Amino acid sequence: MNQSTVLIRPDLDSGLSSVKQASINASDASNALEIRAFDAPLGAEVLGLDLSSPLSDSDFARLHRAHLEHHVLVFRDQRITPEQQVTFSRRFGPLQIHVLRQFQLTGNPEVLVVSNIKENGQPVGLGDAGHFWHSDLSYKETPSLGSLLHAQELPSEGGDTLFSNMHLLWDTLPAELRRAVDGRRAEHTYLAKYAELQRRSPWRPNLTAEQVAEVKPVIHPVIRTHPETGRKALFVSEHFTTRILDIPEDESRALLDALFEHVARPANIYRHVWREHDMVFWDNRSVQHLATGCPDHLRRKLYRTTIEGDVPF
Repeated sequence: MNQSTVLIRPDLDSGLSSVKQASINASDASNALEIRAFDAPLGAEVLGLDLSSPLSDSDFARLHRAHLEHHVLVFRDQRITPEQQVTFSRRFGPLQIHVLRQFQLTGNPEVLVVSNIKENGQPVGLGDAGHFWHSDLSYKETPSLGSLLHAQELPSEGGDTLFSNMHLLWDTLPAELRRAVDGRRAEHTYLAKYAELQRRSPWRPNLTAEQVAEVKPVIHPVIRTHPETGRKALFVSEHFTTRILDIPEDESRALLDALFEHVARPANIYRHVWREHDMVFWDNRSVQHLATGCPDHLRRKLYRTTIEGDVPF
């Protein structure tokens, strides 16, 4: 197979109409660019690409298709500036600003600093991001299309990130659970675990009234349809989902707990072990992720940009 060819499984091909219009001829794409799938339920690494240089339309279309196919792309050895990360992220859509503006990167408000580092006794970033399984910004009316996380400083041990394939979860969900959740809706709120996280760590500041107003609870389908591929995926998480609507509270809790158990099953998961200068780009419509954490005394810092999506259906 020519390295410039991206394979799309038959079950995805019919849902990729927006991308198929930009069908890629192998001769049009960069010969250096290689997309190599992991031996895992999801994920691929992108090799031979330098995002500090302009990206051709044909290579961008290849990356778009690969992102839909693999759900998580790992860009190796990206020695890029925050401005270059923002520019690349914007190719996929408008960027969303995180409610914790105190952890914005100075001069680049689109960049959220994810870090356990303290300077002058104060955290420089959000140190406990990803403590629970979640899809980024599911608590917004228009949740995130995807997030990009670029490694700046990595610990000598720990710090891995887990990604769970929500399409595979739906495809393998027992029939009784599928019947129980299909067509249901659930509430999401940023505040669901906020007090608990504040008790656990020093990184969570008190929210202002304006910040609380910015993250009012929203309602989304329990099972969402991917707007580009048409595939179904679970869209409730232990971090942000509080209840399933229109059923008793105890039934809602039992149903959510059963779903969350499937999210954490190894058969659905790719474990990312970070390398220097990695940038990871995941599809929040297709996956949930979890930070495994690292020892507090080991420095860790990454820059995150988040792309706005659309209203789930």
